[in-house]
Amino acid sequence: MNTSSEYTVAVLGLGAMGLPMATRLATSLQVNGFDIAPARLELAGAAGIRTFTSGAEAAAGADAVLLAVRNGAQLNDVLFGDTGIADALKPGAVVIMTSTVGVAAVTEVAEKLAELSVELVDAPLSGGPVRAGTGDLLIVVGASDAARDRAQPVLDLLASTLSIVGNKAGDGQALKTVNQLLCGVHIAAAAEALALAKSLGLDEGKTLDALQAGAAASFMLGNRGPRMLEAYEEGGAEVLSRLDIFVKDMGIVTKAAREVALPTPVAAAAEQLYLLGQAAGLGAADDSAVIKVLAPEG
Repeated sequence: MNTSSEYTVAVLGLGAMGLPMATRLATSLQVNGFDIAPARLELAGAAGIRTFTSGAEAAAGADAVLLAVRNGAQLNDVLFGDTGIADALKPGAVVIMTSTVGVAAVTEVAEKLAELSVELVDAPLSGGPVRAGTGDLLIVVGASDAARDRAQPVLDLLASTLSIVGNKAGDGQALKTVNQLLCGVHIAAAAEALALAKSLGLDEGKTLDALQAGAAASFMLGNRGPRMLEAYEEGGAEVLSRLDIFVKDMGIVTKAAREVALPTPVAAAAEQLYLLGQAAGLGAADDSAVIKVLAPEG
């Protein structure tokens, strides 16, 4: 395996998660970066990342390519579209897929990459931008032993918890689908609880503190709860995770459940709440704004 000083990783997509991951990786590895937004390239350059004017240029010769894309269609386009990078990948490189796009999208891409002697490391992650910048992410991995070994310098720098869940692409997506079911339901439940507190005339801040001290506490209540209270302020809460991401993710959850004939009534109800939020124009807002679907007035 290459040493850190010789190892090059290309990060394609320097958005809310991509840039802090690239910045973290640049502390030990050679990092090439690309994004379609000039402002993001400027920020990346200031962080010591070598920037390029196309994804193919950034990926050429890299040992690993890290992708942070929105959905399966974007994944396929980045790799095999008109300006795709697939032909620029060197044989033996690995593509590290960090987004939640579903099992089918990842397995299809993995088969195409295999024809180019490139393996896909299915490594969806959880933790948010701040934890990405400090290497404190949960990453669940599905990949062959050889592919994981080649991706290890990247995974080690980004993950505080690395869970190997299977030996093939798609296994990571399967576990992340289960994870997103819980996350989506927990956010929806937190919104419902705080909306009820509001309707009962309780002080929401004191309610949140009390709930977090007892058996009703959860990560999502503690993390999203304060932002739900900010949702009613002018401009709303800072956007750390867009509401329409959970429209996508809960769609992946319910589709996966249907494919195995498993009823998921709670997940389905949460999905409808996010869809209502998107229909109300909250898709680009922080996902904590889902409380406004239940209690529109602050």
